[in-house]
Amino acid sequence: MDLNTTMQTLESLGTEQNRKVFPRHGVGANLFGVSYANLGKLSKQIKKDTALALQLWQTGNHDARVLATMIADPLEIDLETGQSWVEDLDNYVISDAFAGMVARSAWADVKMAEWIDSDGEWTGRVGWRMLAGLALENKGLPDGYFEAYLTRIEASIHTRKNYVRDAMNSALIAIGVRNQALQAKALAAAARIGKVNVDHGKTNCVTPDASGYILKTWARRVEKPRKL
Repeated sequence: MDLNTTMQTLESLGTEQNRKVFPRHGVGANLFGVSYANLGKLSKQIKKDTALALQLWQTGNHDARVLATMIADPLEIDLETGQSWVEDLDNYVISDAFAGMVARSAWADVKMAEWIDSDGEWTGRVGWRMLAGLALENKGLPDGYFEAYLTRIEASIHTRKNYVRDAMNSALIAIGVRNQALQAKALAAAARIGKVNVDHGKTNCVTPDASGYILKTWARRVEKPRKL
């Protein structure tokens, strides 16, 4: 599928309702309003196409950029491109889509460590979302790797920018559900941190209580074998 056909398809899939809802989540005016369900279907149709992904990103269109993160091969996205893209981020929706893609890149650990310290709200959010992804998916990292980040979360979460706090809370949860040893450490950190205040604007989004979320996740894991 070429760029023109893809953009025409995206435009046809957009809805007026989504064009009203998406701006509440910080998305700018350059959008079609395509649901994630339809973006997912389209990405499966296109499959991996990094060349097209690069073209889609350059349009500046929100839906095109989300689709770009879905069809780009993370191993074909070089560090220069990743740095360029992170500088284009302007809302948490595209930031999270981008983070999910680059977390599987060859340079993920290097940029994650850099981006979590960024003063930029979206770059900082990406870094912490990448860490959450590592906690959930990378089984080879030792507990000590994540314990160090628990200390950093506890020390600075209340002083970071709005959507960075939300991502740090997500990382705290992801570390807490990784294994039982880290669960205990994450719960202790969450108790000391207390409530994490995040302004989600005119949306129904909420930042979950980390302790409650971790405990519920582990409770489901315990109950699951009993249902088999």
